[in-house]
Amino acid sequence: MITLAAAGPILLCVILMTVFSWPAKRAMPLSWLFAAILAAAVWKMDLLKISSETVLGFLSASEILMIIFGAILLMNVLRMSGAMAAINNMFSHITMDARIQCVLVGFVFAGFIEGTAGFGTPAALAAPILIGLGFPPLAAATVCLIYNSWPVEPGPVGVPLLTASATVRDAVIARGGDPDTFTRALTKWVVIPHCIGGTLIVFIGVMVLCKVFGKRHSFKDAFEALPFCLFTGLVVSAIYLVMGIFAGPDLTSMIAFIGALPILIFAVKKGLFVPKRVWSFEGYEAWGEEYWGTGGTKNKVQDTGLSPFKAWMPYVIIGILLVLTRVDIFGIKAILNSDPLILHVHNILGTESVNWDFKFLYNPGIFPFLPIALVTVFFHGMHAQDAGRALKKTAKQISGAAIALLFGVAMVNLYRYTGTGANDSMLYTLSNAMAVLFSGAYFLAAPLIGVLGAFMSGSNTVSNTLFASIQFETASILGLSQVLIVALQAMGGAIGNMICVHNIVAVCATTGTNGNEGRLIRTNIIPCLIYALVVAVLVGIFLKAGVNPMPELLG
Repeated sequence: MITLAAAGPILLCVILMTVFSWPAKRAMPLSWLFAAILAAAVWKMDLLKISSETVLGFLSASEILMIIFGAILLMNVLRMSGAMAAINNMFSHITMDARIQCVLVGFVFAGFIEGTAGFGTPAALAAPILIGLGFPPLAAATVCLIYNSWPVEPGPVGVPLLTASATVRDAVIARGGDPDTFTRALTKWVVIPHCIGGTLIVFIGVMVLCKVFGKRHSFKDAFEALPFCLFTGLVVSAIYLVMGIFAGPDLTSMIAFIGALPILIFAVKKGLFVPKRVWSFEGYEAWGEEYWGTGGTKNKVQDTGLSPFKAWMPYVIIGILLVLTRVDIFGIKAILNSDPLILHVHNILGTESVNWDFKFLYNPGIFPFLPIALVTVFFHGMHAQDAGRALKKTAKQISGAAIALLFGVAMVNLYRYTGTGANDSMLYTLSNAMAVLFSGAYFLAAPLIGVLGAFMSGSNTVSNTLFASIQFETASILGLSQVLIVALQAMGGAIGNMICVHNIVAVCATTGTNGNEGRLIRTNIIPCLIYALVVAVLVGIFLKAGVNPMPELLG
């Protein structure tokens, strides 16, 4: 009975968002309220403790929201200034083969956008480019969603992975571990399996494109592009692994994909690894409505005739500043993390040991995204009206995410700190039940839990907020590596982006294919499950071999 009570808020959240189609911004506050009532009535948590942990959750969530706000603001400034249109035009002169265009734009370019902004922007930007190159709108929507998986971890400025790490921070400390060491280990063991599964998904995306939307409905058309898909996976993986293992999560997705883009464009222009036969969608309008959906693209980017140099410059500067402030050798990282630049809030609402420390200048949303967005307004010669529209659009986009994250993190705090001891909490109760249920096969279930979190919330970050702690605790109970199990959670949350309702609704609205949401889910569920199975099996092999990056956490 107590297990059912512990599962209640999570189940309520799932039911509201999947059965009743509630958005996360409505479901999360109600789920938090249910958790608060259970914490008081069943786990005897006093109201002051509930309030202080909720406030701490809000403050912790605000750090993530600042990053999201800065990243999306810069993206909207670039849309309004004409920078995105200039970048779009660049792709139309590279190749006429739709399979190669699909990989370059839908995967590599969109992966770079995911690494810098994320949160729904990649598919919304990449799909219209593909449509402009001659893709059926529904085909563009499908492949962009499939490819919006690998780059989601570590993701935009590392936010999804850093959120997972922050969520389990106290548990790591309680078990005698170092949170920074855990973050580095988690990054490493996300990127290793992810690049293997991701390389496979590059080819699967082309297979879906040719089989479902090609005129001949043939996998043979996809196999002609296999060498280029493998080459793409190899190039991205090489940079991705080096960045993830040696530089940490902040820069990994952004640098891996933008670093791979010029290499791949050069290979295409030189005819390396590309099919000899050009494959395209020419004349698809006459093939039937099932190829193109219900209409054309909407929400096009504004074209102001901006030069490619000016278009790319904000991203170049962002990359340089992130490297300077994230790599130890330059010394700036230590300064930004020093005590004079940390905001301390101790004993929240008078509750002892409930503290919040905010390294405000180390938050990439505050620096460098916000100042670069402001400088870009002047550098690109934007009108004040356009800058204001970019700010308004950003505020509207972030409002739903803000409510979901605020109450999501607050709910996780209640789960963690109910009861009088670590083994009495709602979190431990639920984790123990999951350990008993899945036992030796938990490595197969872990990524699917991440997929579920993304499916119901529309965000890998929210999925990690909800489930990283449960995954960590379950791994502890089962005697499994917490790093590897939380890595499966993070990867599952990324993979779930290709089928989450929020992303699908957004891309349908962007491409003018409204009414095809169910079809997109049915098409993408198979690639989603294949990807999840691949990373699960890979991590299962590591677990069987006794790999445990932080054995002290099981001590």
